[in-house]
Amino acid sequence: MQSIETLEEFYKRHPVDNQKVFAENNTGQGHFNVFKRKHCIHRTPFTRRDFYKIALVIGNGKMIYTDKEVVIDRPALLFSSPSVTSSWESGPGLQEGWFCLFTEAFIEPYELKSGLQDFPLFKVGGSHIVFLDDTQLTFLAATLSRMMEEMNVDYAGKYDLLRNYLRIVMHEALKIAPVSPVETHSSAGARITTRFLELLERQFPIDSPEQFLKLKTANEFAQSLAVHTNHLNRSVKEVTGKTTTQHISERVIKEAHALLKHTDWSIAQVANGLGFEEPAYFTNFFKKYTGSSPVMSRLASA
Repeated sequence: MQSIETLEEFYKRHPVDNQKVFAENNTGQGHFNVFKRKHCIHRTPFTRRDFYKIALVIGNGKMIYTDKEVVIDRPALLFSSPSVTSSWESGPGLQEGWFCLFTEAFIEPYELKSGLQDFPLFKVGGSHIVFLDDTQLTFLAATLSRMMEEMNVDYAGKYDLLRNYLRIVMHEALKIAPVSPVETHSSAGARITTRFLELLERQFPIDSPEQFLKLKTANEFAQSLAVHTNHLNRSVKEVTGKTTTQHISERVIKEAHALLKHTDWSIAQVANGLGFEEPAYFTNFFKKYTGSSPVMSRLASA
């Protein structure tokens, strides 16, 4: 698994018609481009990317994330961000539709002041797929088709116009699949639990064997959150019904499964990335929570 795919690597991998836009638009004002999916390849690498991507998929396939796989059996909008590790597998039949890719610098000064990473369909741990009915598909297909036309227009405000089209696509998706409003936390315990869970999730995914978890224990999380360990443990248990250690262990196991399945790292490299000083400690930990060894788990998922 690569640590992260860059725009330059993307353009080398995709034989798209308007590659010149990479050189013309890869500036301090950010990058934007839009394509037809006629060049869609069978499978993309399971990795993170240093750009955002929205795809209107017409065709069967499967979207693979760190902790889940989603079958795409009808038209859908797929959202990818630099924070989310993902891969696409094409199914049988034609692959049609469009996709656009852009950097944070392209839209950030003009939209979403809280940050693109906070847009609900890009957030880590959220839903990244919106299925479409015929009416929604017709509207969004027309919008993306118009975006492609605008890319070839010699107009000084072209990219401002494209930002507006991009905004329409993103907010139409939220209209179709509205995200539940964030609950107001009525207690200090609920607030500290939310902060703990966000801090835990922020450590993932592990992108390279040289990267490793910085926070591995309840005490380390408590210190980072500037609270006493007993207060953190009590709050997390009261709010979620699980202990702080259970949450940490379950998230590490989830990441371990992903690394064993989607990378060719050795067991020692996986162990190191997950914060274990010795491979044997990782093997014992993995067996305790799964009933199987890392080697057997990798063989079963091959």
